Amino acid sequence: MTSISTSTLPLANLIQNKTAKVGIIGLGYVGLPLVRAFIKAGFKTLGFDTDQKKIDLLNAGKSYIAHIPSEWIKPYIDKNDFEPTSDMNRLSDADALLICVPTPLSESRDPDLYFIESTTESIAKRLRRDQLIVLESTTYPGTTRDVMLPILERSGLKSGKDFYLAFSPEREDPGNPDFTAEGIPKLVGGLDQVSGELAASLYAHAIVKVIKVSSCEVAEAAKIVENTYRCVNIAMVNELKIIFERLGIDVWEVIEAAKTKPFGFQAFYPGPGLGGHCIPIDPFYLSWCARKAGLTTRFIELAGEINTSMPLYVIRRVIDALNEHKKALNGSKICVLGLAYKKDVDDPRESPSFELIDRLINKGAIVTYNDPHIPTLPPMRHWQNINEMRSTPLTKEFLASQDCVLIATDHSAYDYDFIVENSNLIVDSRNATKNVKNGRDKIVKS
Repeated sequence: MTSISTSTLPLANLIQNKTAKVGIIGLGYVGLPLVRAFIKAGFKTLGFDTDQKKIDLLNAGKSYIAHIPSEWIKPYIDKNDFEPTSDMNRLSDADALLICVPTPLSESRDPDLYFIESTTESIAKRLRRDQLIVLESTTYPGTTRDVMLPILERSGLKSGKDFYLAFSPEREDPGNPDFTAEGIPKLVGGLDQVSGELAASLYAHAIVKVIKVSSCEVAEAAKIVENTYRCVNIAMVNELKIIFERLGIDVWEVIEAAKTKPFGFQAFYPGPGLGGHCIPIDPFYLSWCARKAGLTTRFIELAGEINTSMPLYVIRRVIDALNEHKKALNGSKICVLGLAYKKDVDDPRESPSFELIDRLINKGAIVTYNDPHIPTLPPMRHWQNINEMRSTPLTKEFLASQDCVLIATDHSAYDYDFIVENSNLIVDSRNATKNVKNGRDKIVKS
């Protein structure tokens, strides 16, 4: 466990004795697993969220995230080890506040720090001495120091003396049973040495391994690099998919063959576009930061262009597949399988399925969807065409009535043999039907 050089600090002793109260702001796919990690480590935890529906569900002992079971919540609610609240006046009750709020892009693809700034302002109004503030939301290097610090110091308190400030990027992988919040190594960078040591000591109680870096800027940049690395490599295989399709080569078989090399190659897989909160967004944070410094990021920008073009490529494959059956897209019945951005989760954030459905509807298709993890779509500002759609059950009769089934997310719950057997045409953007033996003449890979 990280030792705190300034062990006489009251907060250091609270952390060491596990009597520090941990407040987590934002109870979504990052914040709620983090709550669980700290409760399991023996800390009393406050959970803050502005969505009263989430707070009410949690107080009733119910989870709204599929891979976070309800069973663990109620006992901790009953014992007051976990207190969900929307009352921001209670921010001063926490000895450590961990910020897990969204960091979207603006319409012009510039960083939108509204949630970070508004959360920091709420904290500043109630900031007291000996509190630790840690930002976990992914952002560009300099956010903690240049954006948060001035807001917090409006309180009259000084960082490193009266309160402590650090950055520790979330590394949550929703739905992956091999990597829970407490099982993924944690980077920690403080605004100053004491802040970094306090934050590292806190996380070391709850997380399997803590890696302390020299500054919050290094930690911020590391998170951006992690996701940009994935974005660029996914773009490469997406481009290879288009090339190999033209050459009559199966890109999926190529990747499986290449990954038999035990060094120098890591397998990435193509798809209908990027999804999730991080990979489609974070590289643009780095591009924006580079532009501010008078630099260009041609490689990253090109990767972004390739990835954002993939839904259109998939639509073209659907059109070509229907054309082979002497059908037009206009008026055809299309069922999109999977709205979550990746398999076996209920997280639809930035899912390419939304753009696929929107484009299909705009071209005159009659579109339905099925997703066992997302039975109903909530109202969405950016996707007016698909607001409040409901998942359609995959019966034999329904599948037979569709002109095409488009596999956008390869959920394990799907019986692909059943789907192929009862469908007229399958366009598979995820290689989900690779093990299907019968009816392969119905399948078009995209």
